Amino acid sequence: MPMPASEPRLSRAGDSVQLFSSRSDDYARYRPTYPAALFAWLASQCEATDNALDLAAGNGQASLPLRSHFRQVLACDASVEQLAAGNGWADVQRFVAQAERLPLRSGQLDLLVVAQALHWFATPAFFDQVRQALKPGGLFCAWCYSLLEVSPTLDPLIRRLYGTTLDGYWPAGRASVDAGYSDIPLPFARTDTPDFAIEAHWNLAELLGYLRTWSAVKQWQRQHGRDPIALLEPELATAWGPPQQRRPIRWPLHLLAGFPNR
Repeated sequence: MPMPASEPRLSRAGDSVQLFSSRSDDYARYRPTYPAALFAWLASQCEATDNALDLAAGNGQASLPLRSHFRQVLACDASVEQLAAGNGWADVQRFVAQAERLPLRSGQLDLLVVAQALHWFATPAFFDQVRQALKPGGLFCAWCYSLLEVSPTLDPLIRRLYGTTLDGYWPAGRASVDAGYSDIPLPFARTDTPDFAIEAHWNLAELLGYLRTWSAVKQWQRQHGRDPIALLEPELATAWGPPQQRRPIRWPLHLLAGFPNR
């Protein structure tokens, strides 16, 4: 059985832990939520709905919706700070571990998901863990989301921030996100997945808060001693209009899914 988050006995390692442990509360507050239809589809693909694991769970954006579909939901992350952020975790069993060293029984899981994090650890050792942890017929699904889409006037500003200002500040694994995970081969047959997207209605402050959660923004700020979002804010504000106006935001999702033990 996994160890609870209050007893983190495995070491935390890797750049991703440091990037996302800082400002964990902001991450919990501003990161968008995944569509309910995604979790309904995941449950519908599983032969049983007893145990699900959200790996690299962060603040529980995927863990919490899974509670509506699975008897027990586990949430694992290498960052204690991430697992401690947010609310509503009482009935989710959290534990600290590295993706390649999961303290799980063989054949324990009906579902293993990785939301916006597979690019950190898509190694043969990790996929060996996936095979071991899932039951026969258990589903593995990882996903990432593309750069947000807002409007024809705002999108070029966000793309300039993403691809020009922050060029060289993104961690190496980010290239896989840009590719929609098309560069990550699964060591088992992929299954077809529906099209999903994250959707939100935000005001300007929420957009700015979200942009400040980007790992490259934090890296740029450490090196330059300034906030790149504050530098861009006047242009964003002009393109946005009244700051309390809510605009639709969309992030296309890209899924990798399969049944490792079929």
